[in-house]
Amino acid sequence: MSLETPSTSADSVAHLPERTASRLSPQALLRVPHGGLIIVLVLVSLFTALQADSFTSSQNLLNVLRQTSVMAVIAAGLTLLMTAGGLDFSMGSNAAVTLSVAAKLLSTGHSTVVTVVVALLLATAIGLVNGLVVTFTRVAPFVATLASAMLLDGVALLVLNGMSVSIGDRMSALGNSGLGGIPYLLIVALLVLAGIGLIMRFTTFGRDAFAMGGNEHVARLSGINVAARKLTMYALAGALAGLAGLMLLSRLGAAAPNTGGLQLQLTAVAAVVIGGTALAGGHGTIPGTILGVVLLGVVANALNLLQVNSYYQFVVTGAVLLAAAIVNEFQRRSSPGH
Repeated sequence: MSLETPSTSADSVAHLPERTASRLSPQALLRVPHGGLIIVLVLVSLFTALQADSFTSSQNLLNVLRQTSVMAVIAAGLTLLMTAGGLDFSMGSNAAVTLSVAAKLLSTGHSTVVTVVVALLLATAIGLVNGLVVTFTRVAPFVATLASAMLLDGVALLVLNGMSVSIGDRMSALGNSGLGGIPYLLIVALLVLAGIGLIMRFTTFGRDAFAMGGNEHVARLSGINVAARKLTMYALAGALAGLAGLMLLSRLGAAAPNTGGLQLQLTAVAAVVIGGTALAGGHGTIPGTILGVVLLGVVANALNLLQVNSYYQFVVTGAVLLAAAIVNEFQRRSSPGH
């Protein structure tokens, strides 16, 4: 008869608290997908909720989601494009041109349907031109699309002639109404994010994007029509930029100089990158992008509620983004596959 069994059982019981504690350790939390980003988001939200009671009100939370919906649509297109090794810094400027042209058309009496179709076709064409330049001239996507962004910002100013153009209550339902208390803008953003997520996860097109981002030369040798895929992705990014421009126009009710543009684009890129999509391509995730967009929206809302001086808002936003990026990098290094 063995006398070791009780001792062994006692040792197992004694180690239970230690095992439980290890599961709740910061290292364990960082192993959760996007755990670092979630930690930063929770900390920012808790701090703001303790300082401003209105932060947790349903009206404020819906307002945050409505404001981030435009950025989410741009970020969705960027996630797919960057996963494939591409980059489009002109999507925010494309949105600026789209909303400017749409505002001009609506203000001169054109129907909403015609305006939407023309704006989306224009935005898609702009994205396709970017794709043609990047694919067939071999110019780096960063350089080509940054130059395109500056050009498009100038075009938007020319279309508006430096003045604001109001559209009255045209398209106001999209920007200010909702279904069952959920804003239409948020519904559109969720549908776009879900669509891109499903494409990346379950379709050949999505798998090709990962393959191209991992190694474009190998992807080409494996039979993937890289040029056609690139053109399609840049055209899709342009179309989503146009949709974002129309969403922004419907929310504001007017087009004004410097609406959208490079600032919107940089914010979307930041959301995608801190969400875990690799700038070099080969890795991208829609859930991470959603968390990145929400984090930026919460930070912007927190700064307004806490009445932080506008001079410090960029400083605080940059610090939070840097913290999120650092935590994400630690999480990546601690992942089992690294």
